[in-house]
Amino acid sequence: MTQELTVATERVDDIPVLLAEMDQMGVVALLDERFQPHGNWQGTTLGWTTAIWLAHILSEGDHRLNQVEPWVAHRLQVLSHCSGQAVRELEWSDDRLGIVLDALSDGPRWQDLETALNRRIFRVYELKPQCIRVDSTAACGYWSVSEDGLFQFGHSKDHRPDLPQLKVMLSALDPLGLPVATQVVSGERADDQLYIPAIEQVSASLDKHGLLYVGDCKMAALGTRAFIQAQGDYYLCPLAKKQLPDEVLASYLKPVWEGSRVPIPIYRENGAGQAELIAEGYEQSVTLTHAVRGQAITWTERHLVVRSVQQAKSMTAALHKRLAQAQAQVARLNMHKQGKRRYADDEALQQAGAALLKGCRVEGLLKLTLVARVKERPVRAYGDRPATLRTEREVSLMHFNNLTP
Repeated sequence: MTQELTVATERVDDIPVLLAEMDQMGVVALLDERFQPHGNWQGTTLGWTTAIWLAHILSEGDHRLNQVEPWVAHRLQVLSHCSGQAVRELEWSDDRLGIVLDALSDGPRWQDLETALNRRIFRVYELKPQCIRVDSTAACGYWSVSEDGLFQFGHSKDHRPDLPQLKVMLSALDPLGLPVATQVVSGERADDQLYIPAIEQVSASLDKHGLLYVGDCKMAALGTRAFIQAQGDYYLCPLAKKQLPDEVLASYLKPVWEGSRVPIPIYRENGAGQAELIAEGYEQSVTLTHAVRGQAITWTERHLVVRSVQQAKSMTAALHKRLAQAQAQVARLNMHKQGKRRYADDEALQQAGAALLKGCRVEGLLKLTLVARVKERPVRAYGDRPATLRTEREVSLMHFNNLTP
C-alpha cells in the first residue's frame, strides 16, 4: 500500500527570533493586559496579532496593511508554532489591523504600556540607565492639512516649507540606543517646547532620577535646564547665542587672549598608542535662578569652554578659502570686460564690495579702500570735430587683510 506524503515548505527567515524576543520582552502579555478588544473578537489575541504584525514590519521592511495577510498566508505553520496560536490569515486583514490601531491609539493606556515595557526591559536585561539622549526629527510629505491634525506647516529641517510635516521626539538610552520614550506631535510646534514633556515621560517610565540628559542647543532653553535641575537630574548641551551672547563669550575668552588664563590640554591615545592633543579648555561657573512651577530655584551651572583642535584646523582652512574667494571677487568687481557693467559711482562700488564681503562671510577681515585713477585718452579728429584729449576716471577697490599674523 502506497502512502501519499504531503510536504509544505515555508520560509522561516528571522521570524522565530523576532517573536521570541518580543515574547521575552513581555510585549504580548503587556498588550493583552492593557488593551481589551470588543466582545466579538475571536481567534488570535490582540497581543499576538500585534506581535506578528510587528514581525512582518521588521522582517519585510514594509508597514502597509494590505501586505500582512498574504505574508501570513505563506507562513501559517511557522507563526502557529512560534506563537502557540491557531493562526489564520484572515485575522490579519485590513479591517482587523485597523481595530488594533484604534485600540493602541488610547493615549493614557499607551503611556502605561510604554512605562511597564521599559521597566520590564531594564529588569530582564539588567540595564542600568545613566545617560539619555533627547532629540527631535521631522517627516514631511504630500498630506492634507486639517485644523486639529498632526500634519501642519512649520519650520522644515528638510528644507521643504511647502510640505506639511509632523515631529517625532525620541528619548533613547545611551550608548545602547534603546528608545525609552517617543512622542509624535504636530509639525508647527517649536522644538524647545518638546523637551520637558519628553523628560517627564522618561522620568515616569524609569522611575529614576540622577540621569544625565544630552541634547542639542534647543534643549538649552533656560526653562528646560531649570526643570531638569529641579527634579534632581543633570544636563549636557551646547549653548546657543540666545543663552550665551557674544559679549558674554568674549568675557570668557578675554583672560585667555590676555594670557592670564591658560587652557587645560586634553589628550587622547591615538591608533599608534601615543597621546594626541585633541582639545583644550577650562570651566566657568555661573549661578542661575529660575522659577519652576511657581517656585524659584538657584543652582550653579558649569560652562565648559572648549577649543577642538581638529575643528579649529577645519574652520581655519575654510576661512582662508573664503578669504581667497573674496579677494578674487574684489579684484574682478570693476574689471573692464566686454558685456560687464562697470561701477562709475563711488558709493555704488563700495556697496557692492560690502555685499560681496557679507556673502563670503568675511566682514571685518578684509578692508576695502576705494582707488580712483584719472587718465587722459587722445580722441582723433573726425569731420568738423578737432582732435582732443578726453579725461576719464576709473574707480576700483583695493583689499587689505585685517587678520593678525
